[in-house]
Amino acid sequence: MTPVDMASLHARCFDAPAPWSAASFATLLNDPQVLLIDDPQARGFALLRVVLDEAELLTLAVDPTFRRLKIAHNLVGRIDTLAPERGAASVFLEVREDNLAARALYAGCGYRQIGRRAGYYRAQDGTRSAALILCKSLA
Repeated sequence: MTPVDMASLHARCFDAPAPWSAASFATLLNDPQVLLIDDPQARGFALLRVVLDEAELLTLAVDPTFRRLKIAHNLVGRIDTLAPERGAASVFLEVREDNLAARALYAGCGYRQIGRRAGYYRAQDGTRSAALILCKSLA
């Protein structure tokens, strides 16, 4: 996937926080600590950053027309294989508290809540939502 493809898909998936730009994706893809995990049919992707023994899932996006086909589940599952290959013993992520589908996905993949950031995400209308901090041990 190109940065333009990623930005386009991200915009179809997110409105709060604001979708990332092609330039932002290009910068991330040039970082040697960042790994792109994408669906073979370009229906979704995940970006993972590994620093020392910790990985962070930066974003995960699946085309809304292809949701509920286990694409996100498969992308998250590939993290379990790829992150340890890069030295990660655990994976962290943040998810909007009101994103129940994403929370169910991560819980089903073995992530557990370790923290909460009140008012972390801001929607375009100015309302705020908490971020839940989730973690999964890979060791």
